[in-house]
Amino acid sequence: MEELSDIFQREGMNIVDGGMVSISKVMITPDLLEARVYLSFFQVKDPAALLHKIKERGWEWRKLLGQRIKNQLRRVPELEYFSDDTLDHVFKMEELFKQISKDRETKPLTPPAPKGEQ
Repeated sequence: MEELSDIFQREGMNIVDGGMVSISKVMITPDLLEARVYLSFFQVKDPAALLHKIKERGWEWRKLLGQRIKNQLRRVPELEYFSDDTLDHVFKMEELFKQISKDRETKPLTPPAPKGEQ
């Protein structure tokens, strides 16, 4: 993950169109033949288009990675890229919690009436 992240920084792929791209996770198969790279996009105008652009240049990233790890592995893994939407999920959850907090301030919770007094 560190090597690939460094490659992205050197190639200028970490800051694109005023937004940031970061590698959030890399999952490697046990046979070391495939690596799934999860990318996190922050304030990128069109994440799908950028992901497509990264996939198109995948052979280039693999070649650069191979030059760095050639003495560590016999074969450079095939790289597959996926969008990691964890950051979007976090922002949605924060908004929901803010809304709940705001609702509680305007309408305090009233405890339910005891069963015998209904």
